[in-house]
Amino acid sequence: MKHTRLLSLLLAGVFAVAASGCFKPPRNMPNESVIGYDGKTAVPPDCESLSRPSLLTDAGIRRPSMQWGCATYTNLAAQLARPEDAVHPRTLGPADAAVAASAVHRYETGRVIPLDKSTSRDNK
Repeated sequence: MKHTRLLSLLLAGVFAVAASGCFKPPRNMPNESVIGYDGKTAVPPDCESLSRPSLLTDAGIRRPSMQWGCATYTNLAAQLARPEDAVHPRTLGPADAAVAASAVHRYETGRVIPLDKSTSRDNK
């Protein structure tokens, strides 16, 4: 009985590993390139252009099409601090280790710099 169970678990594991290579992400899905830039602000995508017909049916009735990523990329366009980064992102510069180390040291020694009360609020 134990050998049968061990063999079935082994076969299930081998099948799972073999089948994992079969799953690929869907093609033609939108990415961050659908966010535009008009020279001043980030332009959210046209949701109709993101619409994909459903391949599934429910009791013989085709399900409605979905606008994949519309809400995500519209919200991202609204949150960009520098909208030009949507089309021309800046390269990542080196980290300032001295600034990071001093912040950790202040935290560890209990000398944390308090928040500026004129621009932030206490959550307590």
